[in-house]
Amino acid sequence: MGAQQVRERFTELYGAEPEGVWAAPGRVNLIGEHTDYNDGFVMPFALPHQVTAAVSRRTDGRLRLHSADVGGQVVELALDGLAPGTDQDWTAYPAGVVWALREAGHPVTGADVHLASTVPTGAGLSSSAALEVVVALALDELFGLDLPRWKLARLCQRAENVYVGAPTGIMDQTASACCEEGHALFLDTRDLSQRQIPFDLAAEGLRLLVVDTQVKHAHSGGEYGKRRAGCEKGAALLGVDALRDVAYGELDAALERLGDEDEVRRLVRHIVTENRRVERVVELLTSGDVRAIGPVLTAGHTSLRDDFRISCPELDLVVDTALAAGALGARMTGGGFGGSAIALAEASAVDTLTKAVEEGFAAAGYTAPRVFEAVPSPGARRLR
Repeated sequence: MGAQQVRERFTELYGAEPEGVWAAPGRVNLIGEHTDYNDGFVMPFALPHQVTAAVSRRTDGRLRLHSADVGGQVVELALDGLAPGTDQDWTAYPAGVVWALREAGHPVTGADVHLASTVPTGAGLSSSAALEVVVALALDELFGLDLPRWKLARLCQRAENVYVGAPTGIMDQTASACCEEGHALFLDTRDLSQRQIPFDLAAEGLRLLVVDTQVKHAHSGGEYGKRRAGCEKGAALLGVDALRDVAYGELDAALERLGDEDEVRRLVRHIVTENRRVERVVELLTSGDVRAIGPVLTAGHTSLRDDFRISCPELDLVVDTALAAGALGARMTGGGFGGSAIALAEASAVDTLTKAVEEGFAAAGYTAPRVFEAVPSPGARRLR
């Protein structure tokens, strides 16, 4: 839905034109999975799919929310009544942002909000982070808060962690807030330092496909939390602040020290090797050797499947089929247990690869996947 449509629908709902219209994108993570809550490295880029929000200020302590994607009536909430755990619906995400801003001392006095999204939900493409960031950016501008993008991302993460109750890291919100068109974002999640790495696949005759398996996942589910707790246990056993502090060259010795903690050993091995894979992709892209990142992506999937154990049959089918059809590399992306996979391919191989994946799903009796090209796109911004 375009900015004008969102603007017009806002006017229908609330009886006045909005003060502005903003957008924030979903993201694909090129490499660096589950490293963000371990103070590690990640490398996402923004998608053209986005959440669009028309917003106006209120001064009466009320928050009114409506989503074109959910339907139903406008939901009205009292700001003084916002508290973690009180909302289990989609409204928890924008309400959580308002709560986090107010908890941090920022004078948000209410808002009318209408939202529309083209980011697939449950596909591992950060639809929730895009929703949070677009609301945060709109309120930042409307209330003159003048917060830097990294701080908006932190507040959105707090909203999701504390208000919604999903133990996610900082990557998704930072990607939505900070990515730039034609680039991947190399982010150090410990200090939030950033480098924009040129990532122009079309110029190289390449394409990156996203395959949404249509298998839904939920970050607030127990398995994600178990992995995070296991990583924290590994860091404690190794006497480090976070698994980021285990050097790649010291991995074997660290695993030896973990003894018979087999599950923790697997988690530690994935995080340490995944951080190294992010660094390797940065090296390759910086040197212009784009095709060489393919095997690194595939190695990441193997680690997520075998060590972190968060893949599923549909994701594995995408990866195996894509590679057999000529992909340079492929892996699952996102939190796991469903969602999406990515495949790097020559532009000339896209049709063959897409057909092979679709036929593979049909033969396995799976729901037909959604396949689309991922184009590095702008981060959150005001549209009008």
